[in-house]
Amino acid sequence: MDASDHLLRRATPSALLTLDGAIHSLNEAMAKVLDRPAKQCVGRNLGDLLPESQRTAVESLVAHAATTMTVVMRVLEFPGPGAARLVCLVEARLTRDPADGEQLVWVHSLNAGNDLGGLVIPFRLAAKAADLGVCMYSPQEHQLEWLGGAPALAMLFPEASVSLSSVVRRVHPDDRGALRRLVRSTAAESPWIKLRFLTERDGWHLLACQACRVQLGYGGPQRVFGVIRDDTKREARRRKALVALSAARQRADEIAAFSSALITAATEQEVQQVLLTRLAATFGGTGAALALVAEGRLRVSSDAGIPMPVAAVHGLSLEDPSALPYAIRTGKPQFMRNREEYIRHWPHGVMVPYFDQLESGYAVSITSLGSVGGQPLGGWAVTYEGEHHSSPDERALMITLADLTGQALRRVRSREVRVELAMALQDAMLPTLPKHLPGLEVTVRYRPSRDGLDIGGDWYDAFVLPCGAVAFEIGDAQGHDVNAAAAMGQVRASMRAIAACEPDPATVLTRTNELLVTMDAARFASCTMLYVDPCDGQVTGSSAGHVPLLYACDDGRHSIRELPGGPVLGVLPDADYNEGTFTLDKNAALILVTDGVVEGPSLTLEAGLERVATLAAQAAHDGLNAEETADRILDAMVAVDHIDDAAVLIIRRA
Repeated sequence: MDASDHLLRRATPSALLTLDGAIHSLNEAMAKVLDRPAKQCVGRNLGDLLPESQRTAVESLVAHAATTMTVVMRVLEFPGPGAARLVCLVEARLTRDPADGEQLVWVHSLNAGNDLGGLVIPFRLAAKAADLGVCMYSPQEHQLEWLGGAPALAMLFPEASVSLSSVVRRVHPDDRGALRRLVRSTAAESPWIKLRFLTERDGWHLLACQACRVQLGYGGPQRVFGVIRDDTKREARRRKALVALSAARQRADEIAAFSSALITAATEQEVQQVLLTRLAATFGGTGAALALVAEGRLRVSSDAGIPMPVAAVHGLSLEDPSALPYAIRTGKPQFMRNREEYIRHWPHGVMVPYFDQLESGYAVSITSLGSVGGQPLGGWAVTYEGEHHSSPDERALMITLADLTGQALRRVRSREVRVELAMALQDAMLPTLPKHLPGLEVTVRYRPSRDGLDIGGDWYDAFVLPCGAVAFEIGDAQGHDVNAAAAMGQVRASMRAIAACEPDPATVLTRTNELLVTMDAARFASCTMLYVDPCDGQVTGSSAGHVPLLYACDDGRHSIRELPGGPVLGVLPDADYNEGTFTLDKNAALILVTDGVVEGPSLTLEAGLERVATLAAQAAHDGLNAEETADRILDAMVAVDHIDDAAVLIIRRA
């Protein structure tokens, strides 16, 4: 046995360390508090066997003992053999191993039973540095003793020692169970919990608490230490940040919805509706007005929140010395935070005489919508009750949305001009049916596609042939735009011209196809053509890839008739077309349709044909005329969400 073994012959934890902190030897008590066998401790650095927070303290303790050659003391925390942490006052001093003269540092715990308060000093200092509070609970006495820490937290507990029951009474009823579980915890360290605590001075505080079970000194008593953090201000800041974030998200959503509504607006009326329903709310105003320029004057509309009569501005000249015409004329926005500023800038403004009628203050933000072809489009005004200072971000957003509104107006007006031209073209292309066809009742309905320019390539025609028969056409040229309408007109005119010289529908289709192929037409067309003799009801018909026609009787019977024919027009050269003949009975009707009537996203062609045939037969059975039957068919088409062009031609033999 080494001569230094007498230093380890103690009941309390003791160890000999090398000058760099490695364990040279130790007694069983030290191995016990390190919570591992002695063999696993020898050669290991003592700091590595303690909680990480203690490593600096151990290094400092050993270094001071080795270099100052004085007795050094420090409170250290050990893992301990049980659930509780062990806190000991440790002494370190330099010694020498008589066997080989090696210098060692002897560390051993001291009995601090008469001054347990000294063992908690490190806890107090650490708590104060971390802006925390620390208290100690004695399960036997059911008392909480405030140990210190952050001064602000000390104010929560004016008395140094209080009973647990008095603390519980000041905790919110919903949180008392959590507090009791906290102090009864047998774990070395509990999770953090939140408690609402009623203070004597400033109401409820939100406290975050954690319990740590600690043994004070080797063989000493166990206590529950409570670490407390006041999260009241932090929670208030968090809630404020969440409210701000929520408001920012809501504002972003509103702006996105505003922009989306402008982008999808299809008419000037829709643009106006978007602005007057969203503008004031987007910028926190109480009212909004939209002024559009027409022939050098303002055409004004507003929501119900404008505090002054809009009629005073309506019809105002762009040259008027007022804020709104100026902003529109020059493109320079006007942001006036109160009426005094407004009057200072625009003493002769048209709105100034109305300011005396206002019970509260007045602020206004005015922005131009830009111009088209060098001519101003218009502008908007957002009004506020009371003073309002527009931030740079708000001004930038208002200018951006105004520019987007101007783009929407330019797009809408351009589209409306194109639609007007296209509809005029289509009206010119579609014929007027003959008013009197003896023995026949004829009606037609046309509904354009919901896509494109609201025009399309569907067409119909009816005209009397030199032989006395009546020619009927219905067809569909590819597309839903001006070119489709032009192609439709080209095909219809060609067929009418050819029919004047040809004796049957099949030949008309053959010649029309040859013409279109020769012209290298960019679009193809499907078509059904009939020659109907009004005297005996004989029908001769041919189809160029078109949907079948429908036959409906007044007794409720109906059928779908597939005509002979050939391919669509304008694709295959040298195509031949066949024809078929049948009789149209009296009081029966032929229904010719384009695919937009009988085919759609929720309906197959076969099902659509059967559906329309049934409707037509029922209409005939109910005594409806051709006009009423056509309306019933179109109403049914809308119900199944058809989106293509749609034409219906009904021929009823009287």
